Amino acid sequence: MNTNATITIDCSRKSEHTINPYLFGHFVEDIRDHMEAMLAFPLRDMDFESEAETKTPVSGSWRAYTNGRNTGYAMEAPAPRHSGRAQRIRILSDDEAYAGIAQKAALKGPMKYTVRLVARASIELQYAMVEAVDRRTEETLGQLRVELGSHNWHEYVGELSITRACSDAEIRVYVPAEHPRWIDHVSTGMLWIDHVSLLLIDCIAMVKREVIEMTRGLNAGMMRLAGNYISAYHWEHGIGPVLERPVMYNEAWGGWTSKYFGTDEFIRFCRELQVEPLICVNDGSGTPEEAAQWIEYCNGSVDTPMGALRARNGFPEPYNVKYWEIGNEVWGQWQVGTCTAEQFAKRTISFVKAMKEADASIVLLACGHYEQEWNRTVLDLAGEYMDYLTLHLYHGYGPFGMNRDTPAEERYKAIASYPEWTRHHIRKTTELIRFQSKHSHVKLAITEYNTMYYPNTVRKGLPNEHTLGAAVANAANLNEMIRCSDMVHIGSFSDLVNGWLGGCIRVGDYYADQYCGKEPGWSGLPLTIYGTPTYEVLKLYANRDVRRLLPVQAECGTFSVASNKETPMELDALPELDIVAGTNDDGSQVTVFIVNRSLEEVTAVLDLQAFEASGETTLYEITGNSYDDVNSVFQPDYIVCQERKVPAEAWHRGHLLRPFSVYALEFKARS
Repeated sequence: MNTNATITIDCSRKSEHTINPYLFGHFVEDIRDHMEAMLAFPLRDMDFESEAETKTPVSGSWRAYTNGRNTGYAMEAPAPRHSGRAQRIRILSDDEAYAGIAQKAALKGPMKYTVRLVARASIELQYAMVEAVDRRTEETLGQLRVELGSHNWHEYVGELSITRACSDAEIRVYVPAEHPRWIDHVSTGMLWIDHVSLLLIDCIAMVKREVIEMTRGLNAGMMRLAGNYISAYHWEHGIGPVLERPVMYNEAWGGWTSKYFGTDEFIRFCRELQVEPLICVNDGSGTPEEAAQWIEYCNGSVDTPMGALRARNGFPEPYNVKYWEIGNEVWGQWQVGTCTAEQFAKRTISFVKAMKEADASIVLLACGHYEQEWNRTVLDLAGEYMDYLTLHLYHGYGPFGMNRDTPAEERYKAIASYPEWTRHHIRKTTELIRFQSKHSHVKLAITEYNTMYYPNTVRKGLPNEHTLGAAVANAANLNEMIRCSDMVHIGSFSDLVNGWLGGCIRVGDYYADQYCGKEPGWSGLPLTIYGTPTYEVLKLYANRDVRRLLPVQAECGTFSVASNKETPMELDALPELDIVAGTNDDGSQVTVFIVNRSLEEVTAVLDLQAFEASGETTLYEITGNSYDDVNSVFQPDYIVCQERKVPAEAWHRGHLLRPFSVYALEFKARS
């Protein structure tokens, strides 16, 4: 069935406010495999921080690599000032065996890797090998001989050339069997390894080059460092020489917080992408003084204690981080330091005072909630101290009482109603903000948003958040954020890379799940890096030249959502087309975003009033054959944004819009 729609845009009535480019921001968090996927290290447990997973005392992801009957393994204290542990390997001369450790890895190639090895050895051991092999064939992919020149701890740096890509490789660090044998005595045949890492030589700021390039394409505007883990994160543990940084357990998500991506690395990441950093401070287990010191570390001159520390770490120029957030979902029971709204408001005031003393020019965000009683209390007690109130908006089946047994079309329509929920939460929060003059200046920052296909306690590895349907929902939600851009200045899509719901950039074949899912590498394509359909949406929106809103009127068909629960808004006549329009600074171009949420084709007639368009328009289209279509390691470009030219006259006659599809139209003024 094909329905008709008429869209009228008044190009003479530009909004007084401009759309903030920070609305198209992104979000990094140390959550599950986010850092592992983003950073350019193929190895885990590089500092031997994890407990042994077998009876042999070998750290975490490593295994004993030896054919010696008497080879002994133990975990010991690390080198002085280093964190994690040291792996001890004792080799018996009479075994005439090779002995070391090994770990599975997926390796790019042909490619060079920088090898970093911190080790000490008994004086009889002259060298060790760092070797990459194909696990299936034992083909050698690359070798590096490391001359062991010291009985004391020493850092060795070399280059390992990998001849070809291998998705199922193994890295081995060992003393070979052909090493000259020695006469046994008390310390003979001992090798201690404190750290071993490989780093892709083509990486940028320790991040995979492909991730940097794809993120650069997102034109993010702002990058947020935050998440549940931040409420137990102490920033001073993530600065200075990386090997000397302590290993911290990730209290929010399990495993280890990445000590390789701290403050300095985050700022370098933002500078590489030319985006504004937003940092959330630890108000869960941290203190106002700690937050103030973090600000001084980032923004203080070299004459301040923390600025001097930054300079000693190699960064004399201040970072000038302007945007700081207090509290990440502290209303949630899952959050370290969770508290009542009244407690948080009092906490916010103490944090604001300390943080402003460190730098009076900073812009402060404070934790808000989609439940308005929290916002009412926080605004009443602390609203005058903040610049922004934050919202986290995740849209899924929960509020509808749906589950996996609900018909697929009904689930799709529920997800497609995302903007109605966002509009409701923004409207209610805005009413509270404007209720009293003392906090009427406050604006909104939606610092996390995404589709969340509940129930997802056990997700069974299904990549629901990566579908074309999810992209349609996220695009319609972006339309609503743009419509409300007089109040909403900041947006952060959750997440950037892999992570929890599954980042818009996907590295490999592992979908992060609560408990269930496939092991990474199951497809044989763990090196594939690609964007989801939502990545295509976010890239499309952020790269359009839209600065001021234009009013839109639309006549189109409607659809309804069959909710099993009472909802705070009517969902029985939702417009099939979700539309927002805007113009650039000089008014020479009009851009129209159209999301066809319908399950049917729609023929749309477009009327631009008070704008004389040239004869040709540029049309961007994100579409597919099913709302369940996904990109994957097997078909990474299955859903991509297509660009083509369309005569302007076609929009006057009526242009066909495919179901569950996203469009952007660009009209240029006639010369």
